[in-house]
Order: sequence, then structure tokens, then C-alpha cells
Amino acid sequence: MSETPQGAYRPNLHSPLAALVRKKPITATPETPLREAVQAMSENRVGSIIVVEPESGRPLGIFTLRDLLHRVAAKSCDLDQMVMSVMSGSGLLMLNWRSTIYQAALVMARHGVHHVIIVDAAGKLAGIVSQEDIYELQSGGGKAISSAIRTARDMNALVAAAEGIRRLAVGMMAEGGAAEPLTQLISNLNDHLTVRIVELTRAEFSLPKVEWCWLAFGSEGRFEQTLSTDQDNGLVFAAPAAEAAQVREAFLPFARVVNERLALCGFPLCKGNVMASNPELCLSVDEWHGKFEGWIRANSPQALLDATIYFDFRAIYGEEDLAERLREWVLKRVPGEALFLRLMAVNATQVEPPIGFIRDFTFDKNPDYPHTLDLKTNGARLFVDAARILALANGVSETGTAQRLRALAERGKLGRDDIHAVIDGFFFIQQLRLRNQQDDKSEGAANRIDPDALNELDRLVLREAFKQAKKLQGRLQLEYRL
Repeated sequence: MSETPQGAYRPNLHSPLAALVRKKPITATPETPLREAVQAMSENRVGSIIVVEPESGRPLGIFTLRDLLHRVAAKSCDLDQMVMSVMSGSGLLMLNWRSTIYQAALVMARHGVHHVIIVDAAGKLAGIVSQEDIYELQSGGGKAISSAIRTARDMNALVAAAEGIRRLAVGMMAEGGAAEPLTQLISNLNDHLTVRIVELTRAEFSLPKVEWCWLAFGSEGRFEQTLSTDQDNGLVFAAPAAEAAQVREAFLPFARVVNERLALCGFPLCKGNVMASNPELCLSVDEWHGKFEGWIRANSPQALLDATIYFDFRAIYGEEDLAERLREWVLKRVPGEALFLRLMAVNATQVEPPIGFIRDFTFDKNPDYPHTLDLKTNGARLFVDAARILALANGVSETGTAQRLRALAERGKLGRDDIHAVIDGFFFIQQLRLRNQQDDKSEGAANRIDPDALNELDRLVLREAFKQAKKLQGRLQLEYRL
């Protein structure tokens, strides 16, 4: 087996799967007697064994303790048969070792499995990752909530799980949890919650026999959900143009129920109707192409505002390949659209960080919240918008702000030394937003703080964070000669 690239750091949910491959997996060939396979599992104290092709080393199937119970002990008890006759081979879930741990967690949640096979670039077995491996990266509370979501049979259980996510996040903040792992954890658990809602709702509907995928936009698409967030979602399906309208009509009632159930779990219905139950956002692949083409070509303020929401899409449930094909299309299409990117940059630099030359901070004229700073519109958004534009211009596939900035630095598009300070500034603002949202404030106040209520150190760091946003905007101004 090729050496698995591993780092000495503690992995997080956005680390490559290779970081979780700690030892060579136990393997067997298809002709291995079942008795030998079970003995190998016992000797190595593992719950599964991978069946591989002898010549290429490519995975063919997996045999687990569950298979031993249900396929062997409950039936033939024949330990002399070949392992290939009782292995789980159909639908074997495999991911490249460069895929993220987060992707593996979502794949397992979607398919209701406990293991994902990891392969290298040549398709050769590199390792195996289990749910337990991923749970180790989360707090004990995160593991318990994930389990509760996975086994939930009704909405009452999911509403309780949603409340548990909030309590867990608040508890982690009280313990000094950092913003990046905290927003990752919130997004991960919210994704699991969405997956389970879609699964339960799907069982109640007779949906069209076509490939389809539930999409997330906005902060959910960026893995950046905080404690105060509404829904931003859509649906993509595969259907010929002549059948698209009929297929859409069949999906809309299902999508409407999913949206309503997400609202019950604490994700308010989007006031802008950015939801899959909106016929404008329940589209075929070709219709989505047309939608994005329209935003790119319109060059209007509203089109640019829409783009800030929809270009951060990612798959949550269903045929992920539909979303990936759409992403490939966008990443090939956008880099050559200089005017569109320039106008996006104009929009992104029109909102300035709230710092002044004489006073530490400047304030908007919102009469409802005087002497406060909007940490979302005048803070986090400045980083988000700049990272999105630079990522689209350079064909970067990541959707998260920090992941986009790191990918740009890896490609030499941003300075490696400077990028750490920029990302730290972004997450400090996110940290303040999370702290501010603990008290169940109204929607208008959820992202607003009075800087005089901060201690001296936090005020200094916040001012520096805004300077980092200004520096990132300066890069856009230089890039697009604004």
C-alpha cells in the first residue's frame, strides 16, 4: 500500500480523510475461507475486514460483525465458505483519501452505514474510516446528538435534537470553544438533522423516479452556520426539458413539507423565499445552468446580490454527483467572465469596515440599534464576499470562507503569511457573533454589539480583525483596478 500522507496535527472535520487513516486495514482475498477472515478480525480486534482484488489491491467488498450475525450465524453457520459469498459488495461506499472527513460523515449519514472505504489516487485500498473515528473529533455531546438524529423516528425527536445542538454549542462556548471547530460542529449536526428530515419526509411521498439532490446555499453551504440562521436551500433534478415542469410539480409538495419541518427545528422560513419549495429554486440541471447564466449575464445589482447566496451551494442529500457536475460547470464558466467578477468586486468593496482614522469604530445610522456594530453585514460578510470572488476567479471548488482562503494561498494567489491573520480576523468576528447569539436575541439584534460592552483586549482585536477585512478588500481593488 502507498504511504498514506498524514500530518502531526489534530485533524478537524475539514481535514483530508488521510488524516484519520492510522493503520493498515485488515484485508482478505475473495477466496479466503470465512473462518480465516473471522479469526483475523478477532486477532486484530477489529469489527470489519476488507475484501480486495489480489493483483490491484482495489476494494471489492467489506465483511463486518453485523454480516457475521445476520448473514452467517442466522442462516448457514458455514465458516468454510469463501468470504466473497457473504461480504457486502453492492453499493460499497468509497472516497478518495483527499476527500474531507466532513464528506465522509455526510455520506455515512445519507446512506445509513457505519464505514467508508478510503482509496488512493489509483483506486487502491488506503484505509477505512468508521463513524466512531469521526465521533472522536467531536465532543461527547456531539456524538450523542448525532446518534439521536440518526435513530429519530418522528419530528418530536428531531425537534429535541435541534434544541440539543444549541445547548451543546452554548456549552462549548462557555468552555472557551474556538469559532472554527464550533461552526463546523454546528454545521455538521445541522446537516445530519436535515438529512434525517428529508429521509422521513421522503418516505411519505411518491417522488419522481429521477436522480435528485437537496442543496444548501448561503451560510449552510459555506459550513458557517451560527446560532441564528434561517433556511437557504434548493433542489436539483435530472430530467429532459420537456418533462422538467411535471417533475418539478411532483417535488414541490415534498419540498414544502421539508421546509416546514426545518422551521419546526429552529430554522425559520427564509423571508426571501430562498427555499426548495420555491418553483424558481426546484430546477433541472439544465435549468440551473440557465439560472446561473442569467446571474452572470444580467450584471444588475439584484443579480449580484443573488449570486452571493447561490454560488456557495453544496449537496446535502441525494445524488451528490448532480451538484458536483453543476459546480464543475460554474467553475469552468465563471473565471472567464471578467465583467461579472469586476462588478462582484465593486459590490464587495462598497461596504467598508466600521473603523475610522480618529475614532476606533464608526457606527451606522440604524435608529433601532444606536451605537452598535453589525458583525454580519459590516464584518463577516466582508471576508465572505472577497473569498467567494477570488475563489470563483481561480476555479477553487471549496465553499467555506476559510477553506477558500487557504486554497488560494496554496495556489500562490494570496500570501501564506498574511492569510493566517486574515482567517484569524474572520473567526474572531464569528466568535463574537456566536457569543452575542447565546441570549436568544431578536433577529435584528442577533449580530449587533456595542463595542463599549467589550473588554479592552477584545476591542483591540476586533479593530485588527476589521483591518484584515480592509486588507482583503484592498486585494480585490488591486486585482480589478477599482
